Amino acid sequence: MTTELPLIVGVDGSDGCLPAVDWAVDEAARHGLALRLVHGSLWERYEGLAPSVGLARPTGRAMADHIVASAAERAGRRNPDVKVTTDVLLADAAEALLHEGNNATALVTGSRGRGELTGLLLGSVGLAVAARAHCPVVVVRGDRAGLAGIHERILLGAGDPATAGEAVRFAFREAEVRGCVLDVVRAWRCPALETADEAALAEASGRDHEERARAALDVLLGDAVAEHPGVRVRRATVEGPAGKVLVHRSAAADLVIVGARRRQGHFGLQLGRVAHTLLHHAECPVAVVPQRV
Repeated sequence: MTTELPLIVGVDGSDGCLPAVDWAVDEAARHGLALRLVHGSLWERYEGLAPSVGLARPTGRAMADHIVASAAERAGRRNPDVKVTTDVLLADAAEALLHEGNNATALVTGSRGRGELTGLLLGSVGLAVAARAHCPVVVVRGDRAGLAGIHERILLGAGDPATAGEAVRFAFREAEVRGCVLDVVRAWRCPALETADEAALAEASGRDHEERARAALDVLLGDAVAEHPGVRVRRATVEGPAGKVLVHRSAAADLVIVGARRRQGHFGLQLGRVAHTLLHHAECPVAVVPQRV
């Protein structure tokens, strides 16, 4: 994070956004960034036009102002040295954040917002933003240790080089500014064996797939390792489904990072299976870093 664009946090007054505010304050302090707290609401659509001067403000707008003011107060208590600004936007929450992401270092959201159904693992706003934004998105979720950042370990899921370049750069910058270990994991799997005769080839096939995974790591990390010689990198190639492997390892990480493909002219959700799994099940905050292709 080397630009001077702010770190933007979506706030909605729910308990779920409080850890996101705390996490974002710490992140802004680490990178020397300003923090912008944004609340998107369509209150005017439901309450009519704003009243004339001198009359009471609409209840929805008053509530929106209270939400951002409370979040700003919380941010100030956590770190008074971080510059904090607020804004209330007359827009759907997800659309507001996606628009603001065009001028953000990264977007930060909670894992669930106000009014989300109890059974949901990830709120609709967080999912929509992570799947469509053109800047990095951090969904703040996980257990207390992961939220507190006590593991001193960043976890990078090393995927397809076509979608992972920006994620690699993001991960190295995070590890460098935190002074922590960067664990880079690439999962691999052998094709399913269909006959008894094929079982004899399983061991050789496994070695071949593992070697390919190691070679892919070398290619993916080569430039970043040279550019960040002070970052301690631990590489691992692991047999198994990538999503399951990364969710398991997220329990010992402060942040898990994955790449996502953003196709030009495509307006639907653009989120791979691994990122989707992590956003719903990871034990620490998840950063989804887009790569335009």
